[in-house]
Amino acid sequence: MAEQQEKAAPDAMMTRIGQVVMLHHGGDREEARGRFLDLWAEIGEDGDPLHRCTLAHYMADTQDDPSDELAWDLRALSAAEELTDGRVVEHDQSLAVRAFYPSLHLNLAADYVKLGRSDAARSQLRRARGAVGALGDDRYGDGVRAAIGRLELRLGGASGDDLGPFEGPGSFGGGGETLGPPRQRP
Repeated sequence: MAEQQEKAAPDAMMTRIGQVVMLHHGGDREEARGRFLDLWAEIGEDGDPLHRCTLAHYMADTQDDPSDELAWDLRALSAAEELTDGRVVEHDQSLAVRAFYPSLHLNLAADYVKLGRSDAARSQLRRARGAVGALGDDRYGDGVRAAIGRLELRLGGASGDDLGPFEGPGSFGGGGETLGPPRQRP
């Protein structure tokens, strides 16, 4: 019985994170940010890396300040680096940790664009491009590859200061179910 409860707890947290994501996508950004902060306090800085990665990934979208968005995206990447395929498969059989990286690096590249840091953006974009082999040939993978291509084009001929807002997918996954829908900028 205790073993079943232990297995249910991670799923329960992912469900709770998903509920807040839906709240955010429904338009209540400030409420979502507050609830994410409450969940972050519950998970803790040393909590389950899948929970931290997922929550930080979506928390970044609720930020008004590009520096704060960058900080949350960096937390998501740091947590992903602690993840194992075994832990990810516990959540979804079709996921692999390596499939998280194209999106994570794309998000960081977009953050650096917003901050006018073109060189850092290009570096993260190279990392995103280098990791796309982990993506499936599906709608999600196609979306991430297309977003990388769009940002590459924008960075190719422009300085970071004259780039407008960037919108691109930022969910995790590789064939099959993702941890959430593509990240959207309001």
